[in-house]
Amino acid sequence: MAVWHHRRMSTIASRTEFTVTEKRSRFVALAAPASTLSDAEAVVAERRKHHRKARHHSWACRLRDETGRVVEQARDDGEVGRPGMKLLELLRGAELEGVIVVSRFFGGVKLGPAGVGRACRDAGAGALAALAP
Repeated sequence: MAVWHHRRMSTIASRTEFTVTEKRSRFVALAAPASTLSDAEAVVAERRKHHRKARHHSWACRLRDETGRVVEQARDDGEVGRPGMKLLELLRGAELEGVIVVSRFFGGVKLGPAGVGRACRDAGAGALAALAP
């Protein structure tokens, strides 16, 4: 878990979804508000229930702790290509607080680490792009 001191960040205020299909695998991203690590973990748990047939649920979150420091976490959920870090990089780049979860439905064709990482990043970027300005 990394802790950073940063300038003011924007907060993800509403939920948005975006789907990317890569060689028959479907990557469904959700960007959602989360003000605590428990909130972020609850969003991930909800996605696991909602997308039971998904093989992996990679995620990342950035939020502030009680002292105002930025806390970051990224999880790959056994997926190759470090998708959790790719999602965290999206949140950092946009200077956003909140959580992004990408659920992968395997389509029968192995994508390799680069393909998985790229598809997760693209799905997450699409969900962030759909946020209201």
